[in-house]
Amino acid sequence: MAMSSTFPALATLAVFSTIAGTLVFASSGTAAQEIRYPHTRQSEQSDTYFGTTVADPYRWLEDDRSAETDHWVAEENQVTNDYLAKIPYRSQIRTRLEQLGNHPRYSAPFKHGKDIFFYKNSGLQNQPVLYVQNGLNGKPEVIIDPNTLAADGTTRLTSFTLSRNGKYAAYGISLAGSDWQELHVMDLATRKTLPDAVKWIKFSGPSWKGDGFFYSRYPEPAKGAELTAANSNRKVYYHKIGTAQDQDTLVYEDRQHPNLLVDAVTTEDERFLILYVQGRTVGKQGNALYYRNLAGSDTTFKPIIDTVGDAKYAVLDNLGDRFLIITNHNASNAKVCLYDPKILAEKDWKEVIPEKPEPMEGFGIAGNKLFVTYSKDVTSHVYIYRMDGKLENEVTLPAPGSVRVFSGRKEDGYVFFAFTSYVFPATLYRYDLASHKTTLFRAPEIPNFKSDDYQTVQVFYPSKDGTKIPMFLVHRKEMKREGANPTLLYGYGGFGDTQSPGFSSADLVLLQQGFVLAFANLRGGGEYGEKWHEAGTKLNKQNVFDDFIAAAEYLIANKYTSPEHLAIQGASNGGLLVGAVINQRPDLFKVAIPQVGVMDMLRFQKFTGGAFWRSEYGSSDDETQFRYLYRYSPLHNIREGVKYPATLITTADHDDRVVPAHSFKYTATLQAKSSGNNPILIRIDTNAGHGGSSLAKRIQETVDIDAFLFYNLGVTPTY
Repeated sequence: MAMSSTFPALATLAVFSTIAGTLVFASSGTAAQEIRYPHTRQSEQSDTYFGTTVADPYRWLEDDRSAETDHWVAEENQVTNDYLAKIPYRSQIRTRLEQLGNHPRYSAPFKHGKDIFFYKNSGLQNQPVLYVQNGLNGKPEVIIDPNTLAADGTTRLTSFTLSRNGKYAAYGISLAGSDWQELHVMDLATRKTLPDAVKWIKFSGPSWKGDGFFYSRYPEPAKGAELTAANSNRKVYYHKIGTAQDQDTLVYEDRQHPNLLVDAVTTEDERFLILYVQGRTVGKQGNALYYRNLAGSDTTFKPIIDTVGDAKYAVLDNLGDRFLIITNHNASNAKVCLYDPKILAEKDWKEVIPEKPEPMEGFGIAGNKLFVTYSKDVTSHVYIYRMDGKLENEVTLPAPGSVRVFSGRKEDGYVFFAFTSYVFPATLYRYDLASHKTTLFRAPEIPNFKSDDYQTVQVFYPSKDGTKIPMFLVHRKEMKREGANPTLLYGYGGFGDTQSPGFSSADLVLLQQGFVLAFANLRGGGEYGEKWHEAGTKLNKQNVFDDFIAAAEYLIANKYTSPEHLAIQGASNGGLLVGAVINQRPDLFKVAIPQVGVMDMLRFQKFTGGAFWRSEYGSSDDETQFRYLYRYSPLHNIREGVKYPATLITTADHDDRVVPAHSFKYTATLQAKSSGNNPILIRIDTNAGHGGSSLAKRIQETVDIDAFLFYNLGVTPTY
């Protein structure tokens, strides 16, 4: 997201001063630190919502291009850097983190004919490198090394899509962590990049048809507004290889509804173009669905579902003239249906794979088989069906955990998949469709790590309303429950995203020092299907906070930890979560790490793609939703004189998804109102975006977060 380009005229506002706060902080076993927060100007800016006046004294921080904001950012970063520099074991944390992360990591491969493509990071490369090899035993060759595209390693390869004949590949690059990407075209025979350049693309990729591809883009922003332009007027175009972008053919636009999200993709045989029209900007979770026959001269889209509602529809592929469609209409856990254009009524669609008690979390087609992944209590189960929906067998997995990437082409005889869990590093397997056998393809070797030293336990605890919430606990096997273990509780709870078990070498830095890591699967996610998601959205959002608070209470009641030893962390929607719960229960936590959080719930829809979140949060433009949002908005519920946990807020200057203004205004308010001796700091990364921009930057951020955790929890690491 990015901020609005329009701001109130601050010059006419009366300004009153605040005195820069001074704080002395002492941690167990460490020397006291004195913190002097920067002076942050307050204005008389306010807004009136349905008769309620809401002050917004730090509105000027929304303009992250102003000299005043730049000065504030530099001062805040200096305070944070000075604080972190005095923590004596930062360098040891970095060394340990680099040791644990310095091993080869591979993505699940994808095939085209005999060629096998995959990404590999040799260990500490800033960006993974794309390779190709001919057959299972071929010698890997570099296709694209994004580490050579920028001196600081912050240019990412965001996509790589092959044309059907394998002659070309369209690939996307992103600069400095931005969500904006630019598409280029490579001739695979010569490995040369052609002159084609397709710009102003966000959350979209190329979809091939012949010697060109379809894509969705936004209008070119005004100069200097690339990170702050509102995301509207999205259109679908077709680009022919060898031509300039201004010659691309407009395929679809909706002038009457410029804020709708539109995308178009081709079926595998390139016979049909499928058009998606999503309604998140108008508060709807679902989408309309259309198709166009590319085999003839037809230039019109015909409706499959012509109304945007709360049900979601996606075409998996075509079977001749018919379409396999996955939907959650009247099936909150999803089902697969066969749509025949001759049968228009949805009630008459043929069910190929009916809804199951467990939510469908993944789907792939390869070798004329359907690979369907279900999530049962947040662990993956994979089943193979014939194209007519008859179950053939279940794929045996090595342990309870998560499966990722299970797809291929219709002619493939085998597929690859990745498997991982909290103590099982991501490992690649090959599944043979004829023999039904799974064989190891690539396994990582992590130095100084033995998975047998740790254990993962899944518990179910009651939330405030009695709903049972699953949570994974990871710790050393010899851990004792005596109420004093340093513990880090993670949460997200939003957008239907399932927080599946996954391995991170960065977590080992904490686990090896005796931490308990707790991963709560909150409502708002997709762990139990769409109903679970809806139970944490809009006017149900408080359920997510209650679930997280109940997780902390469970950990304390069962003597895993205590409030003096408990830290919480969450990013993006999870940053919102952390901000909300420390407002509601500051007594439960010693440390809080809200990262790139959505903190201003009254204005989020005004920045970049924030309007798309109306389907998740609602909007302050609606009176009922405003009153609900106002009650929990992290920015607006910080109380004067409350002792808040030691808090390290993180954001980035190139975050055009959750604009840094959220964290800027939240930090200024928390610093002004918090009492006690806990530090309130913000870490503002440069040349980075919502999810970071390079491995080096992610490592440095992790070092700083871990040092802050250790220092404020009174843990001295033994490296």
